[in-house]
Amino acid sequence: MPRETIPAKVARVAEVIAALRRTYPDAHCELNYSNPLELLVATILSAQCTDKQVNLVTAELFQKYRKPQDYAAAPPEKFTADIRRIGLFRNKAKNVQACCRALIERHGGEVPGTMEELVSLAGVGRKTANVVLGNAFGINVGVVVDTHVGRLAVRLGLTRETAPEKVEQALMKLVPQAQWAMLSHWLIWHGRRRCAARKPVCAGCELRGLCPRVGVPKA
Repeated sequence: MPRETIPAKVARVAEVIAALRRTYPDAHCELNYSNPLELLVATILSAQCTDKQVNLVTAELFQKYRKPQDYAAAPPEKFTADIRRIGLFRNKAKNVQACCRALIERHGGEVPGTMEELVSLAGVGRKTANVVLGNAFGINVGVVVDTHVGRLAVRLGLTRETAPEKVEQALMKLVPQAQWAMLSHWLIWHGRRRCAARKPVCAGCELRGLCPRVGVPKA
């Protein structure tokens, strides 16, 4: 297959986005939250864990802990026990409590709204910061690249990169900034519902005519 030019790729990405928008008009962040602090905590807890499992734990957690002060003041062993159903719960407990102490000490108990401030918090990398900025604040600084987004970016022929940071940079060059947050939701929803890692359902896929299926055996 001839190498795709950047203008052609941008045009195809626009068609991909239009198809995803039609297919998943209600796409959204599937972590349950009602404010920036809840989303920040939930996203820290979600690393290497399903949103479904996180939501089961936070349903009770968010009733107990409502402010950064609540998290910071909790005895470490008690808070650790409260999230024990989450993978890597011990390390995540330390990060959440350290993060909330920093919110109190450096940000007046509020979740900051910039990438630089967020990534300085314990347990917060660029991906988590993008989730919080894009969903809690409506600020498009970057693209959330999880396993689904990374997988689909390659399969769709949008990049040959596999490192999340490089995938993000590639997508940011192809997609208008106003759509960065929603792009992640559309790709994640498609990855969970159609384009699974092991057995993608290519027959009848809404993107079939737009997808070169890189790395996927042709049926």
